[in-house]
Amino acid sequence: MGKKYNFDEVVDRNHTSCLKYDFAMKRKGRKDLLPLWVADMDFKLPQEILEDFHKRVDHGIFGYTDPDEEYFEALNRWFGIHHGYTVDPETVTLGCGVVYGLATGVKAFTDAGDAVLIQQPVYYPFREVIEDNGRTFINNQLKYENGKYTVDFEDFEKKITDNHVKVFILCNPHNPVGRVWTKEELEKMGDICLNHGVVIMDDEIHCDFIFPGHTFTSFMAMDEKYRENLVLYTSPSKTFNVAGLQPANVIIPNAELRAKYRHANAASGYSQGSVMGQVAVKAVYTKGDAWVEELVEYIYENVKYFGEFIEKNFPQAHFVDPDGTYLTWVDFSGYGFSDEELEHLMVEEAHLWLDSGKVFGQETAQFERFNLACPRATVEEALKRLKQAFDAHKKWND
Repeated sequence: MGKKYNFDEVVDRNHTSCLKYDFAMKRKGRKDLLPLWVADMDFKLPQEILEDFHKRVDHGIFGYTDPDEEYFEALNRWFGIHHGYTVDPETVTLGCGVVYGLATGVKAFTDAGDAVLIQQPVYYPFREVIEDNGRTFINNQLKYENGKYTVDFEDFEKKITDNHVKVFILCNPHNPVGRVWTKEELEKMGDICLNHGVVIMDDEIHCDFIFPGHTFTSFMAMDEKYRENLVLYTSPSKTFNVAGLQPANVIIPNAELRAKYRHANAASGYSQGSVMGQVAVKAVYTKGDAWVEELVEYIYENVKYFGEFIEKNFPQAHFVDPDGTYLTWVDFSGYGFSDEELEHLMVEEAHLWLDSGKVFGQETAQFERFNLACPRATVEEALKRLKQAFDAHKKWND
């Protein structure tokens, strides 16, 4: 059966105030960088979704907007079909992005100085929203053994008890290591948190990018006991690349936690969500199924191609084979670069703009994160540049 959508199309995003492409000189000091850093896809939305956007724009008025019945029907349609749960509209609070919601949750469920646990290497704003709000960052470092990441459950519980942790911020699927946590792993983490009264703030923003052989499990689809301390963060911003419209939904089944979150949300001055963000939620969650199915297949092929190229051409590197997400994680520690040398090679020699592993924790300073949600031609060009830069240093490839 033929494909309906063309993900090979290269769209020129320059001069669109695009963070990914237009700010290389300001942020990295060069204009000639190929960006595979920020988690932002290079694919256009399909026409059937854009039609709903055009219809709303053509109306011409963009005043204050609240989510209506159609909004929650769209949410429940998507999560019911794809992830096995539905939500009571009363449990949903809109946000202006998941990171905003995480920061609001930290303020809602902890006091100054309280301990919040994360699992590095992890999406770096997790640590920022902890420390920027005067809370204590606690790390349950993921175990990296035989090229695979797992949870150190003994350390997980010890860190919680020793530090009187109040909140655990979970990333599922995990960015950047690509783990899609199994139901058994989630149960172990969930039970420990329940036993010690720890609130689980669960970021599931990458939940639609799951590769063959793996199954995504949401805490909302598990035993209802976990809902007592669950704060679930969802958004179509990654799946449909609508982060600029800032849609996010914070689902809190526990009424007491929900009241605390909404108080902190109100204290920040946030009320009505973005009108186009709400249009996006309704459009993508009702019309996006076929597009996402082909999108994930395309990205999976990119991931396989990328991994095979790394394995063949970079003998001292290790490609961490992901269970999901469109982000890939490569360990270059085998080459013996200093952190500064690795950064210089990527930027000044390969002319690539990546996310250095250092921002995910000092332990992974020799890793690089690559965003493969782009046309195959972009992946090929990035690998070509990378190989040329390494080949110029033959002593590191011997």
